[in-house]
Amino acid sequence: MKYKVCISVDEETLLKIREHIRKGKFRNRSHAFEYAISKEFIAQGDAHE
Repeated sequence: MKYKVCISVDEETLLKIREHIRKGKFRNRSHAFEYAISKEFIAQGDAHE
């Protein structure tokens, strides 16, 4: 199940995310944030797979 959350990001981060979406790396902003958070969890050894 997915839950809606609200976050704030600086303009530079949002512009980078938009560019990645435009290039097709991510489907949408949610996909980009899920990817980034998952990568951070894996890097920290906190992944729950």
